[in-house]
Order: sequence, then structure tokens, then C-alpha cells
Amino acid sequence: MLRSYCLPFLLLALWTAAAPGQTPAPPPTPPAKPPRTPPPTRDPHTPGYVKAKELADGALPSPKKNGNFIIGPNYQPAEGMSGKPEDLQGKVHEFTLESKDSKIYPGIARDGSLRPDPSDPSKIIVVSGPKPYTRKVAVYIPKQYVPGTVAPFIVGADGPDRLLFQALDHLIAAGKVPPMIAISIGNGSGDAQGSQRGLEYDTMSGLYAEFVEKEVLPLVEQKYAVTLTKDPDGRATMGCSSGASAAMSMAWYRPDLYHRVVSYSGTFVYQQWPYNAETPHGAWDYHETLIPNSPKKPLRIWMHVSDRDNLITRDAYHDWVLANERMANVLAKKGYPYQFVFTKNSGHCDRAVKLATYPLALEYIWQGYKAR
Repeated sequence: MLRSYCLPFLLLALWTAAAPGQTPAPPPTPPAKPPRTPPPTRDPHTPGYVKAKELADGALPSPKKNGNFIIGPNYQPAEGMSGKPEDLQGKVHEFTLESKDSKIYPGIARDGSLRPDPSDPSKIIVVSGPKPYTRKVAVYIPKQYVPGTVAPFIVGADGPDRLLFQALDHLIAAGKVPPMIAISIGNGSGDAQGSQRGLEYDTMSGLYAEFVEKEVLPLVEQKYAVTLTKDPDGRATMGCSSGASAAMSMAWYRPDLYHRVVSYSGTFVYQQWPYNAETPHGAWDYHETLIPNSPKKPLRIWMHVSDRDNLITRDAYHDWVLANERMANVLAKKGYPYQFVFTKNSGHCDRAVKLATYPLALEYIWQGYKAR
């Protein structure tokens, strides 16, 4: 039974809904999020950064040189990077993977936005639950591949990466890298803590390498009649942002599988979720504890960071430039073969930088490779 003081409001609501020619008022627009503050431009000569050789504008370091370099501020596509995808000599094939078919990654997604933990700003409050996904996998097979032979290969994150295929197509034809297969794997969707992508890429373990080994590579061999090498010296990983930290984790935790790493704007910061006491600061621990305190591993690494790369100020573990500078520092101290390129006038995962440096990065990491 309706009380009498509710009736006038109910009748007014019914009249408004039924009145001809009347359009209900739209719901109020939620307030717009304030624009994200752009990252500051960092000086490559900042005290505490590694000492680096600054090259003339437009110049690149030799792919045979280790060490730290500063390039920019202007970038031109490298030789072979100005063509169109249809100009490739090799072939690109694609297939999809469904989460329902994965025993390792059945699929998750974040529910709602991230919130800093009021008791610890370095931690995030995350609500996440099951969610299916579909991912795309693109496979580049060079013209020079001989069916039945064993091929080296590179695994790339956040695929399909057409620039990777373009760079390899040119380098292989020029005899600068061995004929290899490229497997560019799409992420499982979302980003950062609580997402499938974040779980795959920011987790400090060899689980993503296991996923690739068990659930992707066998399908590539089966579908396209190729034979992928088991030799870790003939296997490389590559990625940008969290994809770069995933590339590093594939090699760091599974050096029996991978020896060569390419990293653009590497997320060597604290993005890991769920929390893991063994690596309490996520990928920041690479340069804080793991590399300094571990025996040298058989890895060869090419790294990049931009002067306007990401910066999150909620804690001391989210400065992408500082993280990559620290990576270069600890790699040098441990005697790793690496090349670190700091790019001026550029941003996170900068496309112009990739067009200028993909061939350099790939040629660098394949130095010294001999098929076994």
C-alpha cells in the first residue's frame, strides 16, 4: 500500500513518462577525469645516471659495440623500415588462441579501477575475476627458410608486431642476421594489475615462458611445418613496456630456453600483482637485488628508454627512466654484454624510435650466434 505523501511524486513521474512529445532528461554526465600530467623530460646526464656516449643527431651506435649511448633528438626510419607490409619477401600467417584452451592462463580481468592502498602507497587495491579472452598470434617465416631445417626464432610480446617482421625481412636478406622465424603473440587483454596482460607480463616468474613453450610453439610447428630450435642461444625474446619486462623474465627465469633479449621502455618497475614476497618490488627487483646478487647468466641484452618515458609518483618504484638507467648500471657491473640506448625527444614505446632502431637492436642481439 502506498502512503499518501508518495502519491503526488508517483503521479508526476507517470505523467512525465507518458506525456507525448516529452523527452526524458539525460542522466548527468560524470565529471571528466583530470588529464594525466605528461612525464617530465629527463636529462641523460643527470647525476646518478650511467655515463653514456652522446652521438651526433641522426647517428646510431654500431651493432657490434657494448655500452651506453645517447641518440636523437631526430629520427629517420632505418634502411628497410620504409616499405609496406605487402612488400615483405617472407610470409606472415595468423591464428587465434582461446582462453578456454589454455591450462596455464584461463583468463582474468580487473573489476573497476585501481586504488592505492592507504596503508602502503606502493601497493594497489585490486579486484579481479575470471574472464575469457581471445589472442592473436602472427608468425613470420622468411623466404630463406628451408623446410625441414631447424630455425632460430624470436618471440615478441603485444603482437602482431609488423615492424618486427619488416626489420627481420630486410636484415635477413642483407645477411645481417640469420634466417629466423618470428612469433608475435598478442596479450590476453587489459593492462596493469588485475588484468590478463599484467598477469602474463609483470609476474616475476618463468610462467609466461612456460606458456609459450607448451601452448604456442607446438602449434606454430604444427600449423606451418617449421622446426624451431631447442638451443637457447638461437632463441630471443622482445617486447615494449610490460612486454619488455616479460621478455626479460622469459630469459632470466628460463635461461635454458632463451639467451637474447630486446627491451623498449622496459617496465622494470613495481607492477607485479598479486604480491610476491620473493620479489616484493616486482620487476624493480631486477636492478635492486636479482642481477646484483645472482651469478652472471648467459644473456645478451639490448635496452632502450626515452627521455619522456613513464613516471608515476605515488611511490619510489615507478620511474621508467631511472629503472632502465639502474638496469644498465648493474648489467655493466656484472659484465653482461648489453647495449643501452637513451633516446632524446621521445616518449614511451616511441614509434619513431622503433623505426630508427629495430634493425640495430636485432642485429646487436644476434651477434655471435652460430647454429649448432
